Amino acid sequence: MIAPRLTDVWVYLAASPLLWLTATLLAYIAAVALFERLRANPLANPVMVSVAILVTLLLVTDTPYHAYFDGAQFVHFLLGPATVALAVPLYQQLPKLRRNLLPLLGGLLAGSLVAIVSVVLVAWLLGASGETLRSLAPKSVTIPIAMGVAEKIGGLPSLTAVFVMCTGVIGAVCATPLLNLLRMRDYSVRGFSAGLAAHGIGTARAFQVSEEAGAFAALGMGLNGVLTAILVPLLAQWIPR
Repeated sequence: MIAPRLTDVWVYLAASPLLWLTATLLAYIAAVALFERLRANPLANPVMVSVAILVTLLLVTDTPYHAYFDGAQFVHFLLGPATVALAVPLYQQLPKLRRNLLPLLGGLLAGSLVAIVSVVLVAWLLGASGETLRSLAPKSVTIPIAMGVAEKIGGLPSLTAVFVMCTGVIGAVCATPLLNLLRMRDYSVRGFSAGLAAHGIGTARAFQVSEEAGAFAALGMGLNGVLTAILVPLLAQWIPR
């Protein structure tokens, strides 16, 4: 008698949108607690850990993604206001932005080109299909932009979304140790690099380091999104089909 009752309870809860919203918040709270306990170790990135928790939960409960999204879409809605709010810390760094505008634009162009060309070239050498190559090309920008660009050039938007998520997580994990190895101490440079290479997840990681790094990461993320949306369609004619 216990098993049917538990099943009935689960069916009832699974139909409630609050279940997956609550699960998302609890997973992130647990991930942040683990991150702090490990003294901000990059390998314990809260986004990566919370995604792993939620994916495991969905697999164990055999819950389709659309059912999860129906409940967690409020978090998705908040991405818009959160992105707009990034303009506030950037405005506070306006004097430094003006002084470093040309170097930042040069780094933006170089970083965007390298992100596109390198991933396509490596994947092509490893034998990836043309559709996969086109799905990979915009992987260093936020998911809405990347999916739109991929669809326009003949890629798979759903596959692009996976590549974007992986890029952000890997970038957030590797950014701090790599920049330390390169002896980059300026928070504006560190933040801009993280936002350019690892979009929103890299920006969130930069804000954990300092507000200045976060502000310039937001700038890098936004500018790279615009530039990638221009460059990828222009370069797509050289990507094999």
